[in-house]
Amino acid sequence: MRTVAITEFLQLNNSIPAVDVRSPGEFSAGHIPNAHSIPVFTNDERAVVGTLYKQQGKKEAIEKGLELVGPKMLALAKQAEHIASEGELLVHCWRGGMRSNRMAWLFEHLGLSCVVLEGGYKAYRNHILKSFTAPLNLMVLSGPTGTGKTDVLYAMKSLGEQVLDLEGLANHKGSAFGGLGMPAQPSSEQFQNNIFAAMQSLNPQKRIWVESESLTIGRAYLPVTLWNAMNAAPSVELIVPKQMRIQHLVNQYGTVDVQLLAESIKKIQQNFGGNRVKESLELLEAGNLASVADMLLDYYDKRYQFGRTKHARASIVSLESPSGDALVNAKMILNHINNLNGPTH
Repeated sequence: MRTVAITEFLQLNNSIPAVDVRSPGEFSAGHIPNAHSIPVFTNDERAVVGTLYKQQGKKEAIEKGLELVGPKMLALAKQAEHIASEGELLVHCWRGGMRSNRMAWLFEHLGLSCVVLEGGYKAYRNHILKSFTAPLNLMVLSGPTGTGKTDVLYAMKSLGEQVLDLEGLANHKGSAFGGLGMPAQPSSEQFQNNIFAAMQSLNPQKRIWVESESLTIGRAYLPVTLWNAMNAAPSVELIVPKQMRIQHLVNQYGTVDVQLLAESIKKIQQNFGGNRVKESLELLEAGNLASVADMLLDYYDKRYQFGRTKHARASIVSLESPSGDALVNAKMILNHINNLNGPTH
């Protein structure tokens, strides 16, 4: 068994599976992406041991921990053996202390080779938060609701551009309707961990496209330093005809349960207005999705213009397109940017 710093731990994790021995609650709140959970203690057991440590001392807490873990040692070891298909494991707990060292000792007695993370998950979090302060060559794609910005980003990716899909990592499209048809959102902490993991495959010296976002996407918070960098980055605003935006929204949400759509409309009643909510719900009930989308775009366009004014970017280029085709618009944007600055990918 050996102990390594976070940078080496992450490099090793490219080829060696990582095991997180913290409690299920700790793991759920945030974990290293792709790490496997083998909790030494359940949530309740961890609370008992922690209370003993505070009230009676370290010795009593250790004794209670041994009492709780003893009957589970074989099961824990077997889980580790199953995960370590090549006989190697990375192991960490919260601060790289007793839990990770004791479990690594157990796993090694089973014949596995273990590497423990110095400083534990806390060191990982400090590392990733610091990473978001590093310079990035960001380009921001903005535009009113229904422009198909995410589709344009993926079209750019197919053309060789670097793309960071923040909404995909947040499992949310950013509006009151943004969670419809999406998996449950990660915690803000896990969202940030996922962003860091996605950025490891990107070259920070080359152009990285992101979509313009608020500080929060649904309930998940962006790292403030990354969001500030996005606000300071050059932006391309894509404008497409409203009718194409309406059709995009109908295509995107047309298969969603009507009741879920109605609940999302009610969420914006305070700003949308009671009469418009009533009218849009009647149109929704009648199956007139295009008219509902038209009304909602009027609402979101006002919010977009307010946000555009409030968060004025250092440089912004507005490009109008007669097309709603994502690939066509991606090529148009890249041709314009490359003619201005030259390709940077």
